[in-house]
Amino acid sequence: MSIEVAGLPTGFDAHPVDGTGRVTIAVHDHVALVTFSRPDKRNALDGDQFAAIAEAGRQLKSMKEVRVVVLHGLGASFCAGLDFSGFASMVNSGPATGSEANSPGRLTESGLTHLGQQVCWVWQELEVPVIAAMHGHALGGGLQIALGADIRIAHPDTQLSVREVHWGIIPDMTGTHILDRLVRPDIARELTYTARVLDAAEGHELGLVTRLSQSPLDDALGMAREIAGRNPHAIRAAKRLLSRSFTAGAGEQFAAERSEIGVLIGTPNQVEVITANLEKRAPILVD
Repeated sequence: MSIEVAGLPTGFDAHPVDGTGRVTIAVHDHVALVTFSRPDKRNALDGDQFAAIAEAGRQLKSMKEVRVVVLHGLGASFCAGLDFSGFASMVNSGPATGSEANSPGRLTESGLTHLGQQVCWVWQELEVPVIAAMHGHALGGGLQIALGADIRIAHPDTQLSVREVHWGIIPDMTGTHILDRLVRPDIARELTYTARVLDAAEGHELGLVTRLSQSPLDDALGMAREIAGRNPHAIRAAKRLLSRSFTAGAGEQFAAERSEIGVLIGTPNQVEVITANLEKRAPILVD
């Protein structure tokens, strides 16, 4: 079943990946456009959104006609990170169990990732290149999803942030594995420790963004068409080779992320940080 998705480029016929319609896949001339379709929430991540993004990646693995994938957010933002309701639920949740079907903490079938990690890492599991077209906001989990792509094209004003410490937690969606492979280790630490917001122009200078564009989706699709016109076997071989060192040690780091976040969620300081942010005051923290 195809559906209407406002703003899709000519020739792309969108199909929802599941019953929620939160994410669609449209394929044209060997290019797959994955659209996050929750514009009223700036494509923020809740359980259904996590599940739909992971399902999109799973489906793409079997779509042999696809040679390049482009990730795109419908509306004002690429992805603004975790839904605020998710932070509010942490206040009384206690330590995370990840037992719910769509919980980001639920371990996936492979055992390599939990669901939150999988929505980022699945793009590295694909045999074909993945390009993220970024605009508006790519914060927290939204930035980590983009970091999981092979290439990032962003509007210069796109707001980026490794935002998790702002909410008293850590980047646990593969970000700690990927970030310091893209930027200098001290930059990775500064961005993580401060949780500051920067624009994509600075992100490009630091190495988070591959290319700046006034029309990131158009340019991402243009690049995708160029790559799709190359020998697909050579492109797949190139990704395998270029990914070897990138993926080395990933499983151990992902397990460490899960361990650290499991200890943090629901603890007094983390709850106080969330409460203070929601109440727009400074947190009162204990050692």
